[in-house]
Order: sequence, then structure tokens, then C-alpha cells
Amino acid sequence: MNYIYRPIEQWPGELCRSRKSSTFKSLWGKTLELLDAELRFLKADNVVFQIAISEDFIRLDGKLRPGAKTAHPGVIISFDSAHGPLSYPCDTFTDFQDNVRAIALALEALRKVQRYGVGMRGEQYTGWKSLPPPGGATMTRDEAMLFLLEFSEPGDPSGNPDKALAAYRRALGKLHPERNGGDDHQFKRLQEAKRLLGI
Repeated sequence: MNYIYRPIEQWPGELCRSRKSSTFKSLWGKTLELLDAELRFLKADNVVFQIAISEDFIRLDGKLRPGAKTAHPGVIISFDSAHGPLSYPCDTFTDFQDNVRAIALALEALRKVQRYGVGMRGEQYTGWKSLPPPGGATMTRDEAMLFLLEFSEPGDPSGNPDKALAAYRRALGKLHPERNGGDDHQFKRLQEAKRLLGI
């Protein structure tokens, strides 16, 4: 399986404050074998390892330069899958390779849920879809404001919290997926705009 390395642009949530040493007794090659097997099961494509490293340490082909040092051991593994885009962050352990192994073991455990007839349509993975994509927000605050303007009364809602809230409510009525003509993608953008603007 081909992996592309990228710098972490934004960690989802807070970094772990008290990392620990792992009890894993596995070689790096074995960790990658396990991860490859689980990613193949998920029909993964476009696999990206985000690590705490500067762009200078990543070659043009997406591989790491020799001697690359990470600022912290956290890793985010993101990929497209049969269940949609998935993203798994881990910074529980003091070593980068142990955090990768933890993600591989978590994927293995999620797959084993199907052994008992639970999650036959991949439901065990859907909780991870709510994580922000690599790089955090999908729009800027200005883009969020412009998005809301499409549903506002004349005048900029940015200076008036009441107008912004009213624009959000109008948009909610039009875009909610359970309403007639609701649009799931646009509804997700609306929720992102709400979060960015603090409505």
C-alpha cells in the first residue's frame, strides 16, 4: 500500500497531555503489514499519514526524507474507503510507530464487529466520519459568512448576531436532509458555517 506523508495542519481536538509508553512488541514492518491488510479490507484509497513535521522533510513524491524528526508523536491516518472518507488520529503513545500500530489494531477491532453480525453495512465506522477532514475546517470564516448571506435578508449578517441567527434558521429550513428538497452536502456546510461563526 502506498502512503503519502503530509504535515499535520490542525489536530482534531486537544493533543494528549500525558502520553504513555506502549506495551506493543512488534516490528515496524509487522505494523505496516497489519495496517495494509485492514486498509485493503476497507478498499482504502488515497491513504495519507499526517505527522508533526515540516514540509521541508517531505520529498516531492510524498515520502519522508532521511533523518526527519517529528515535533510530537501524534499521527492522523486518513483515507477514502468503501464507507466514505475516514480519518483516525492517535497520540496516546510516546512513539510515532506505536500510535500507527494503535490505529491498525483499532481498525482490526472494528472489522471484527462484523463477526457477530453487527455492523454488516459498516455502521461501526460511521462515527469516525464526523471528524474534521485533514487540515480541519472545510471553509474559512469569510466563506462561512458568504454562505449564510445566501439565506439572509438584505444586509450583512456578520455585524448583527440576530441577523446571522435568522439567516441560519432560514437555511436550516431549506437544507435539512429530512425536509423536502433537503441537501445533505449543503446541510453539512451549514453546520460548519454555524460552528465557525459561533451561532
